[in-house]
Amino acid sequence: MTAPRLRTTHLNPIAGGDPSGAPSGRPALVLGPSLGTGAVALWGPIAPLLAPHFELFAWDLPGHGGAAPSTEPFTLAELASAVVAAAGALREEGRIDPALPVHYAGVSIGGATGVQLGHDHPGFFSRISVICSAAKIGTPEAWTERAELVARAGTPTMVVGSAQRWFAPGFIEANPVVSTNLLHTLQDADRFSYAHACGALAGFDLRDGLGAITDPLLAIAGAHDSVCPPADAEALAAGVADGRSAVVPSAAHLAPAEDPEATARLLIDFFTQEDPRG
Repeated sequence: MTAPRLRTTHLNPIAGGDPSGAPSGRPALVLGPSLGTGAVALWGPIAPLLAPHFELFAWDLPGHGGAAPSTEPFTLAELASAVVAAAGALREEGRIDPALPVHYAGVSIGGATGVQLGHDHPGFFSRISVICSAAKIGTPEAWTERAELVARAGTPTMVVGSAQRWFAPGFIEANPVVSTNLLHTLQDADRFSYAHACGALAGFDLRDGLGAITDPLLAIAGAHDSVCPPADAEALAAGVADGRSAVVPSAAHLAPAEDPEATARLLIDFFTQEDPRG
């Protein structure tokens, strides 16, 4: 697969930042995408609320949001390792201050990557937030079927169904720019990369591995999410060693874009708590 390249706020039009690339003196927060979305479209609405507290770094799935497409299947474990490698490289380059915490927040497949990060790379991230996601999403059969459809017919086949799953009732009408940006990103995604991501989700199931995750974890659910309902967030929080869950009442599957204010409050409160591990 093509490894994710972490992009900063000053390289991506998400929020303001120091164009020199020098550390800001703020903890780093790595932001992960949902399937079919890109960093700018998904995290753009919430980034101005997070930027005063964190140096933001975002990554896109292969073939999404301008990222290079994947040329072969990949797993969630490989995706998590690629994120760690990219963040480690930024730390070595001095873009991430090694003396400050590095946190992670991801949505849907980006949230599943967060679960995998906690399982496979304990302690690399100080705190992890898993948003609108679960330790297992859907069924292998459904993901395989979707992968075959998209590889054959393209990502536009997903637009109508995704619009129904992604957003709470009335959101599209009330927020046409945000919703259109997200749906256009889906429509423009590389179909084979999207299919590879579906394959990764088909093989993802960490329900029996949650007990090994010791990083503090916040699972956030959208009250209207039919893909990963609040019960999934509660199961995540209960399954890890140090977990908690919360619900964004107004959101469905893309909480950072649907209700930036409520989601930002949860993330800022969680990531700015003092870590008892030191």
